[in-house]
Amino acid sequence: MMDKFKENKLQTPHSGYHWDGWTKRFFEGWYFRVTLPDTNDTFAFMYSIEDPIGGQPVSGGAAQILALEDEYLCRTFPDVKKFWASRDYLGLGHWGKTDLRMSPQLLTPTEFNEHIEQGYQVTATFHQGIIKDIGRNKSCRWQYETKPIYGWGNPQKPQQSTAGWLSYFPIFEPGWQILMAHGLASGWIEWNEKMYEFKNAPAYSEKNWGSSFPEKWFWFNCNNFINEPDLALTAGGGKRGVLWWSEEVALICFHYRGKFYEFVPWNSQVSWQIHPWGRWEMQALNEEFEVKLIGTTDLPGTVLRAPTNQGLIFCCRDTTKGQVTLELSKRDGETLLKAKSSACGLEIGGSPWDEPWIVKECAGGCHR
Repeated sequence: MMDKFKENKLQTPHSGYHWDGWTKRFFEGWYFRVTLPDTNDTFAFMYSIEDPIGGQPVSGGAAQILALEDEYLCRTFPDVKKFWASRDYLGLGHWGKTDLRMSPQLLTPTEFNEHIEQGYQVTATFHQGIIKDIGRNKSCRWQYETKPIYGWGNPQKPQQSTAGWLSYFPIFEPGWQILMAHGLASGWIEWNEKMYEFKNAPAYSEKNWGSSFPEKWFWFNCNNFINEPDLALTAGGGKRGVLWWSEEVALICFHYRGKFYEFVPWNSQVSWQIHPWGRWEMQALNEEFEVKLIGTTDLPGTVLRAPTNQGLIFCCRDTTKGQVTLELSKRDGETLLKAKSSACGLEIGGSPWDEPWIVKECAGGCHR
């Protein structure tokens, strides 16, 4: 069954598992999102493994789900020996209670259903799992297949590293890679015993790895725009570690009708004004284009866990029902695209968030 999932022409760099097998402090985290186009309801699945060497204070894994009206479900998997991941391609899973005696690995859907009482398994094209919170009477089961449409970069060329070629070296902390900017998912998700079936629903995935999340960050994600089915946006920024210092960086990137628009620190000026909650604004300018991005929400959002030096703790706030406007224009002022959605993922994380985070003209150097 493994060979079937190795064939992904849009596989991005860093799709494989990064742990070297001996480093004690390490985490890797994955994010998979499906948006039901008829209702704008979203299911976001977040997986993590920390200190997989085992025996450390925070060793273990977790699965978190943000669903529907920003409802939340979390399940921990303390046994790192029941986690598996491929170094060569996107493939991972974690088993909870099971009657299987073999090493954890990718199973057929039937085998998984018969032998795994709680857990998950996921590749670039397949996703399956079941987790329960018996005390709160919450549960989720899911099984769907995904057809990748965009990886990260021009779909006709080799796919790109989100953080550029330097991401191949242990320079940035943490690493960040968009695995699939846009795909179409078909299958079902059962949330609290209510079944949601879907066909060709917008799907997205990304990952992080390192010793902990950034000190502070923000994020946009949307691939379900009104009257623009071939538009997929990911933007964000953070204060990250670089060798022995830290820097503030951000990007705005999107795929639109077969073309990749990339506004990153090495080719653009990027600026932002992010409020502690409720409003996200970004602008970017390169030699050809200018892009403006505004995200808003009146919802309170949901506090989620993320890996830190103290382990997996509540340190970020998300909504999957944000409002977003994206406007692209030429340098001469001609508007090329203006798109809106009410199904944008919006997030802030880390600290401090006592006041708006404002940075102007970030390109090789940021100015407050």
